[in-house]
Amino acid sequence: MRIALFEPEIAGNVGAVLRLGACLGAAVDLIEPMGFTWDDRRVRRAAMDYIDHVKVTRHASFAAFRATLGQSRLVLFTTKASFDAYGFAYRPDDVLLFGKESAGVPPEVAALADEKVRLPMRAEVRSLNLATSAALALGEALRQTGGLPGMAL
Repeated sequence: MRIALFEPEIAGNVGAVLRLGACLGAAVDLIEPMGFTWDDRRVRRAAMDYIDHVKVTRHASFAAFRATLGQSRLVLFTTKASFDAYGFAYRPDDVLLFGKESAGVPPEVAALADEKVRLPMRAEVRSLNLATSAALALGEALRQTGGLPGMAL
């Protein structure tokens, strides 16, 4: 299972997602351009020493990232989807894609996703934090596929 972040803008969110990947055993793909310098101290501060325990791959573009998918499904998490992320059947090789904090993904990227799902939330709020969304999504995907560390089906 992989987490992919499309053009992330906030270093602290990326650091938190790297830590999430390290703790739950998911690789993290970063699709550039990013809204901060990669060596930003905020990335390391949020990831702490966990950054050494996660496989991180940086991609120069969405096209470069897409070329790495092989047979894996690209599952886009978006507020524009109507399908509930908790009713979705995940596969162990899925790649969970999250858009940039300010704008999500552009329509041409959304059109290339194999599946689009939405994390349920109250109607009067706009969206969840990127790292929080990734944690909810990855936790459910790993729970369903038996991939949570220490979990037996």
